Amino acid sequence: MRKASRTLPLGVLTVLLLSQVCSGIKWLALSHTPASLHINQTLHCKQLAGMVSSQAQLCRSNLELMQTIIQAAREVKKTCQKTFADMRWNCSSIDIPADSTKYSPDLERGTRESAFVYALSAAAISHTIARACTSGDLRLCSCGPIPGEIPEPGYRWGGCADNLHYGLIMGSKFSDAPMKMKKAGSHANKLMHLHNSEVGRQALRDAVVMKCKCHGVSGSCSIRTCWRGLQDLRDIAMDLKTKYLSATKVVHRPMGTRKQLVPKDIDIRPVRENELVYLQSSPDFCAKNDKMGSVGTQDRQCNKTSMGSDSCELMCCGRGYNPYTEKLVERCHCKYHWCCYVTCKKCERIVERYICK
Repeated sequence: MRKASRTLPLGVLTVLLLSQVCSGIKWLALSHTPASLHINQTLHCKQLAGMVSSQAQLCRSNLELMQTIIQAAREVKKTCQKTFADMRWNCSSIDIPADSTKYSPDLERGTRESAFVYALSAAAISHTIARACTSGDLRLCSCGPIPGEIPEPGYRWGGCADNLHYGLIMGSKFSDAPMKMKKAGSHANKLMHLHNSEVGRQALRDAVVMKCKCHGVSGSCSIRTCWRGLQDLRDIAMDLKTKYLSATKVVHRPMGTRKQLVPKDIDIRPVRENELVYLQSSPDFCAKNDKMGSVGTQDRQCNKTSMGSDSCELMCCGRGYNPYTEKLVERCHCKYHWCCYVTCKKCERIVERYICK
């Protein structure tokens, strides 16, 4: 007897297609996961887009971790776009639709833009997990360890440190999984993405700072309770942006018994552990070019008085710009009333804006 064929629902088919072509940062498609979907059953892992088989396995064995990873995907998209809002490349291509099977070429071609996104993604997932341990959102981890060194007089260790150790372990397991598959693209791309992901995690390690809370009579702060905590992700992203601007172009060359990435122009030294690397040059992102992954800067807002990358001269690539006016409504003439509320009036003002031709 002939078996009846069964048509898969579109959503399931999309997930299967994504899982077949996924590599690297496709897990960022998790940012489109509906807020109403609570990952509390293994079957929910099949409804999540962008994961390779080993990531799906991690999902099934660590269900409660997935909400945190979904949150990390959203943080990557938001932070990347905010960090590059003043640049020609503004990370708009990271917002891949949930039903798409691939990212834009600017993130797939081994450019310095993909280097930044891989580094930020690796940092963000470990950052979000470490913070989730601290907030009690994950039952499998708790606060980070108390430092071994003796604090200065007037200081004492306490509070709840961000669990960076657990964040790095689980974050790297998930974010590096696609690059460790046999069908994950060229060996050069694998090496590049793994290297840049580790640069992101190193930036996270460097972002550990001492945070303190004051105690004492009338706020005298005679004693400070302190713990080790992570800087905000936006600060880490700015550090990685600096590394992006000074990234090193590399080539894949035999070094001893195997091929490695070495600087293209200064290959007398190995690649440094804290520098972002890229294999292919980027376009100038001035004009729309789908093949290169450039959306162009037409209709982008620019700053007429700036001397930086958001200036109308640089943003508009010499094409010129058009002015327009915008009405802003703001709170003004605020007064404090005893006790205890504030009243404000609404004021309108006209501001002049500029967009690229």
